[in-house]
Amino acid sequence: MLNRDVAIVGAGPAGLFAAYLISEFSNLKTIVIEQGADVPERECSSSSRAYCSKCKPCHVLCGIGGAGTLSSGLLNLRPDIGGNLYELLENPREAANLVCIIDHIFLEFGAPRKLLIGDPEELEELQRKAASNGVRFIPIPQRLMGTDKSRAVVMKFKQHLEKKGVEFLLKTRVEHVEKEKLILSNGEEVHAKYILVAPGRYNASWLSKEAERLGIPTKYTPIDIGVRVEVPAIIMDPIIKIARDPKFHIYTTTYDDFVRTFCVNHRGFVVMEVYEDFVCVNGRSYLERKTQNTNFAFLVQINLTEPLENTLAYGISVAKQTTVLGGFKPIVQRLGDLRKGRRSTWTRISHSNVIPTLKTVTPGDIAMAMPHRIVTDILEGLDKLDRVIPGVADDSTLLYAPEIKLSVCRLYTNRDLETNVENIFVAGDGAGVSRGLVAAAATGLIAARGILRKEGIEIAFTEEFFKDAISSESCKIISQF
Repeated sequence: MLNRDVAIVGAGPAGLFAAYLISEFSNLKTIVIEQGADVPERECSSSSRAYCSKCKPCHVLCGIGGAGTLSSGLLNLRPDIGGNLYELLENPREAANLVCIIDHIFLEFGAPRKLLIGDPEELEELQRKAASNGVRFIPIPQRLMGTDKSRAVVMKFKQHLEKKGVEFLLKTRVEHVEKEKLILSNGEEVHAKYILVAPGRYNASWLSKEAERLGIPTKYTPIDIGVRVEVPAIIMDPIIKIARDPKFHIYTTTYDDFVRTFCVNHRGFVVMEVYEDFVCVNGRSYLERKTQNTNFAFLVQINLTEPLENTLAYGISVAKQTTVLGGFKPIVQRLGDLRKGRRSTWTRISHSNVIPTLKTVTPGDIAMAMPHRIVTDILEGLDKLDRVIPGVADDSTLLYAPEIKLSVCRLYTNRDLETNVENIFVAGDGAGVSRGLVAAAATGLIAARGILRKEGIEIAFTEEFFKDAISSESCKIISQF
């Protein structure tokens, strides 16, 4: 049995940033428990493999740094992207400050200093072009670490925390959360006055069940279901020069559904995510390794009401159906074949301008796997986007399915992210309080501040406590958005 002051479940951005704040402003004994492996063990031998037989669970989705470590490591430095920090903080100014603090901490541990933000006139022109075609473009200051650089950043982050006295218990799954106690899968227990649960999306279903068992109220959130689009990089080059990870929001013609671009990997790779009984796709990009393609997620937002509100169950059902049709591999299809209502074959794909970066796929028909409404939204959305980015909806464009950002139950909390069970806090994507790397880190800081407050330690996200971060040149730029 271990006895600590604070036990954090999950070593993704939420867990790491929570441990950072607690270790910087207190002497509370803190332990971080992580189901996955350390950073050096999370690399797979091929970009197409996301599940390694040497270590379970999935290296892409679990481990130190969370899912973002093996993704593009892109920081979207805006309070209303990847979640809405304005909803979590009483003082709107603190929301912008919090983004600056997170950016500054990443820089401390070696993130590239180059801030990606396009020329103001070019950004305005892209906004104008998008708006004139029924598309909304959202300008965002961004910082790109890349999969390769982000590993080094996270390793330095962990080493710093260890020097500050933070302990890490890796390759260890938490079975149950109790008041002031965690029960591990090996039967051992960790006792702590404060518990912060930040397990990421991979364990969202587990957290939902734990919340129900503990009597913590929850509500279902919308789910994003769609495809990963892969096009020749040259098509995206003019846009990428203006915005490294361009965010386009679209409402479709037939159903008036919301569709968006997400996670653009310029000259990157499409990768496979393997869950227990289904597969999904995602993207990855490196600072050093480049391809001739660019990929991005194209997602339809799904809200459910009566009789089924469980968006997580719905998303999993779509993923399982697609997985069955793909023979436990993702499905790949040429956009032209989808339009013509026929399945793709390797021969047809070989005639395209796009050579797939993910080879562990099955050529097929996405319309057989996904509901008609979602397919219609994807086709209409891409046609609108093509007016802003000519060539993105060419017949040779490749679509990989399924790309699903699994819905989670949003746990009800107070502003400190404390649940109705005293001293049990939550943070990150798995708890439904964020939807991205920076926002997840922010919720970790907010929850950690709540824990410190209970110890009589008041921390404000202001220049008084974080002068270097908030007075930096980068923060002046970030605060304009």
